[in-house]
Parts: sequence; C-alpha cells; structure tokens
Amino acid sequence: MKRSTIDLWVGIFVALGIAAVAFLSLKVANLTPQSASQTYVVYADFDNVGGLKAKAPVKEAGVVVGRVADIRLDPKTYRARVAMNIDKQYQLSDDVSASILTSGLLGEQYIGLQQGGSETNLAAGGTITITSSAMVLEQLIGKFMTGFTGKDASK
Repeated sequence: MKRSTIDLWVGIFVALGIAAVAFLSLKVANLTPQSASQTYVVYADFDNVGGLKAKAPVKEAGVVVGRVADIRLDPKTYRARVAMNIDKQYQLSDDVSASILTSGLLGEQYIGLQQGGSETNLAAGGTITITSSAMVLEQLIGKFMTGFTGKDASK
C-alpha cells in the first residue's frame, strides 16, 4: 500500500512538471491565448522585417499595446506590409513612428512605437508612414567590410 501511494505522488509530480514545461514553451513562442480585449488594425510598411513574426509584441514605452497580426509582401511596392492589432484603450497619433527592435538574449524581435506630437489620432485601418526597418547583422558586416577594403584600395 505504501509503494502505490509513493508511485501516485511521483506520477502527479511528473505530470505537473510536463505541464509547466509545455506552458513555458508556449509562452516563449508567443502562442499563449490572448486576452479577449477589443482591438483595431493599423498597418506599417518596412523595407526589411528581419526575423519579425506574427504574434510578436507591439510596444510603446516598453508596454505591450498590441500584437503583430500579419506580415505580407506588397506586390506593388515590394515592401513588407505589417498588420498590427492595437488594443482599443491605446490611441496612436497620426504621426507615430514604428521601428523593428530586438530584445533579450534570444533576439526576440518586436515593433516599437514612438508617439509624435500631433493632436489627431490614427484611424483604424490607417498606415504608419514613419518606419525604421530591422537591422540585419549580415548587411552591417558587409557594409563594414566593403568600407574597410575601399579604404585600402585608395592608398
């Protein structure tokens, strides 16, 4: 009888451990269920989105104000068009700027918003026109190396 009680508690402990690992995995991958708060959609066009993914956070002053809903290539401009779901409680000015930033050791990318000085708000379905694309490490190294070799060639 004593052996079966110990086996039961070990089984419960293992099940709780597996549930905790599954929850943390979903949390890291941004796959946890979102709140049922109402949102509105705004768009932004970027030259390069780097490793930005759907469901990535949209932050303003470090506070999550929304999530990336969709990323598509615009066939007319050949730029990445990012749709963002912004919580209704947060209003953006019509001259807000959007940048793709990186945080954390894992290199999670998110969209950072910076409010402008305008008194009028960006309407639902509006487009953020002031954007800054993601910095791609390979491109930065390439620019550095070509700039470095260009100086040697001129000597």
